[in-house]
Amino acid sequence: MRAVIFGCGYVGLELGRQLVAAGHEVFGVRRHPEAAAELVADGLVPLVADVADAASLAALPDGFDWVVNTVSSAKGDASVYRQVYLNGNRNLLAWLTERGCRRYAYTSSTSVYAQQDGGIVTEDSPTEPRTETGRVLVETERVWFDAHQATPWPAGIFRVAGIYGPGRGHLYQQFLRGEARITGAGNRLINMIHRDDVAGAVAAFLSAPDLPRGPRTFNAVDDEPITQLEFFQWLSARMNRPMPPRASDAEAAANKRGQTQKRVGNQRLRTEVGWVPRFPTFRAGYEALIGSAPRD
Repeated sequence: MRAVIFGCGYVGLELGRQLVAAGHEVFGVRRHPEAAAELVADGLVPLVADVADAASLAALPDGFDWVVNTVSSAKGDASVYRQVYLNGNRNLLAWLTERGCRRYAYTSSTSVYAQQDGGIVTEDSPTEPRTETGRVLVETERVWFDAHQATPWPAGIFRVAGIYGPGRGHLYQQFLRGEARITGAGNRLINMIHRDDVAGAVAAFLSAPDLPRGPRTFNAVDDEPITQLEFFQWLSARMNRPMPPRASDAEAAANKRGQTQKRVGNQRLRTEVGWVPRFPTFRAGYEALIGSAPRD
């Protein structure tokens, strides 16, 4: 197949590697031409475009079977989310309406869920986020659901949990720097997924047989939500480092902004797409990262 990946960065480049390894022709799109060397090194054909700029999309070649959007906001505010996610997906929808494809995939976020009760969250759970950025993501998903009559191909919307992997993982990096803090009793739930498994989930969707046309949401998350305390206890024992201290009242208050308490489930992705995570728990994923880290 001929695939194109927009926003071919941390997740997109790994997806590109997996698709190239499977024998597909893969094009990677970034906004800046200086990224070309990195894409070429991994076997991708580099292209330059910006999903937020419809004119740049018009200059791209035709004939893609699979189109993937893994563009990131780079931790921007709601206005950046609106430009990158909402307007970007609108532009891609218009582009695909003219050119067509066999499958489309887009990486959203589990931040569309605002549940606080610690229960299991599925793709059918309410999406009523309390943050403005979360509301923009919900609005972005509606772009595809509102246009389902105009999309005669499967469109996968992947609600991705907290991504970790080589060089990434917010709490892990804080732990390594000695900046981590345990909030309250440490009972806050964390939903995670390894970068390679995000890419693997999208790759499984692209190649899965007999998927229905139109948009479908999938939670991309590993098998085991865990508490903050459990995460730090495992890291402390595995790396023979002290446990982080408790957060101050001010730190705890800041961390509670927009905070949720939920266990995100991945059953739909497993049953409908046939995805099997390489790292089903954080222990498996971080064991691989710690084991491959350079020694002092």
